[in-house]
Amino acid sequence: MPLLLFLVFAVAVGAVAYYQYQRKLERQRQFRALALGHGLDFSIEDPFNTLGEPFALLQRGDGRGVENVLWGEWQGLELRAFDYWYYDESTDSKGHTSKSYSRFDCVIASIDARCPSLQISEENVLTRLADALTFRDIEFESEEFNRRFTVKGSDERFASAFCDARMMGWLLEHADGYVFEVVEDRLLCACRRVAPAEMTQLFGTATAFREQIPAVVSSLYPRG
Repeated sequence: MPLLLFLVFAVAVGAVAYYQYQRKLERQRQFRALALGHGLDFSIEDPFNTLGEPFALLQRGDGRGVENVLWGEWQGLELRAFDYWYYDESTDSKGHTSKSYSRFDCVIASIDARCPSLQISEENVLTRLADALTFRDIEFESEEFNRRFTVKGSDERFASAFCDARMMGWLLEHADGYVFEVVEDRLLCACRRVAPAEMTQLFGTATAFREQIPAVVSSLYPRG
């Protein structure tokens, strides 16, 4: 009887592993099709050392990885998009370790400024991104915006210039479920993992966020 139970368990584990592998292959196939349909390049593995980018989200967890990378021009914007995951490892009272995974889709694009680090996320959404930094939450004149969003950064003057009334209005209307970061001359837009067919919505959100950046940011913080 124990042998039979072991065999049943082994078959079940094998079936789950096979199903997950097939899902992974299908996701890769859909990403290839997406790239082909939009004139983008595609690689299953990351050719850019994306984890070396200075974004807080990409530094979370005890382990992390990037795969299914798309890059090229989309509607006039040069971007890089990818699947990103990280895990937190924990140990129970009996010494057994386990990993808890978080999975995202991300877009990185350039901006015409050299910015101090700034993170904008909804309160209690996606990762605990705001907790990754020691900066206090920056407050703005809009109480509604303060309730909805956490803004963290090293330079309050920059945050005030960046999050003007137009930007705050756009975020209140369109940023549900997204995290945004700007560091130096790049921005990151991220959301929980979506189907490949929905990646263009992420592209559009990143593009629209970039378009909301006030013109004064470039003059106060020139790219050089």
